[in-house]
Amino acid sequence: MAKKHKYDYFDAYEELSDLAVQEASVLVRAMENFTDAAALRAVLDEAHALEHAGDMINHDIYKHVGNDFMPPFDREDIVALAGALDEILDEIEDVLQYFYMFDIHQIPEDALRFATLIRKSCKAVDAAMEDFRNFKKSKNFKQLVIQVSDNEEEADALYVEVIRNLHVNHADEPMHVLKWSRLYAFMESCCDACEHTADLMSTILLKNM
Repeated sequence: MAKKHKYDYFDAYEELSDLAVQEASVLVRAMENFTDAAALRAVLDEAHALEHAGDMINHDIYKHVGNDFMPPFDREDIVALAGALDEILDEIEDVLQYFYMFDIHQIPEDALRFATLIRKSCKAVDAAMEDFRNFKKSKNFKQLVIQVSDNEEEADALYVEVIRNLHVNHADEPMHVLKWSRLYAFMESCCDACEHTADLMSTILLKNM
């Protein structure tokens, strides 16, 4: 009888983090090439396809973890980490959807800075995830996780700056301030989701040393 193939959770996690990088790149590209909100319709479909691919990977993880006799670490942590990666994909798709729903007419430079930082954060998560399967022996894993946290701190500082810029430079445009205050909060949440993923990875490391 042929040996049953064992499901590779680490491969699945790497696929999810790579999807996050792809979706963050879609966000940056959409903002760099922005013409009007209506033109985002095709971009929304592209982002949703990536998010849906992530959902399928998550379903596979959930399907296998319940029956796995010897998972690589606690089942609860396996599911939590998959959910955290899925949340990154959801958050980025939400940002694009809100751009469309709020019918934005232009992309401020501050918004592009934030989108670029989201992509940077996703790339940091992806780099850490590539080393995650070796977390017990790796000499680089801890530093890779720290880089994600550093990016989140950068996002916190950027959020304070862009909100102040809104109120200083657009005080006579209350709808602009309201709309972009909410959009920047959604963008900051993407970086929070990346940090949450990194925190879970660190927790798994500590529990399995």
